[in-house]
Amino acid sequence: MVDPAAVGNAGTAFRMDIERGKIREFAHATRSADPRYLEVDRPVVPPTFLTTTFFWQHDQADPWPSVQLDQQRGLHAEQEYEFFGPPPRAGTRLTCQSRIGEIYTKQGRRGGELTFATMHTDFWDEDGRLVARATMTGVETGQPPKGET
Repeated sequence: MVDPAAVGNAGTAFRMDIERGKIREFAHATRSADPRYLEVDRPVVPPTFLTTTFFWQHDQADPWPSVQLDQQRGLHAEQEYEFFGPPPRAGTRLTCQSRIGEIYTKQGRRGGELTFATMHTDFWDEDGRLVARATMTGVETGQPPKGET
């Protein structure tokens, strides 16, 4: 069951180095043929590339476990990316930090209560400028799926 006391919990900051080869691999994996990701020396990251943060975020850097979302009843509901200027390019070193944002409930269309939790991850460049924010929303259904207890 989601723990509302998790709101405000922040993980430790961690580093993410943006590498040209990883941008290229990501573009191929997402079937992109955009030359901005494949054919330049310092390509920009595709907008959803920041999802790879999860490969860099370990242990104390990840506050999501404090939400205690029941994985039997949990869903990944939404992922959003906001950029505050041009997207980062290969060769950029980002400092990242995640924090638990909001936890709230809504009545579901099928009669059950849904509990939503958000986690925001901020990305700063080497000069300390906020370049992007990723917001992940998870949801826990009010009861386990039918046939499971």
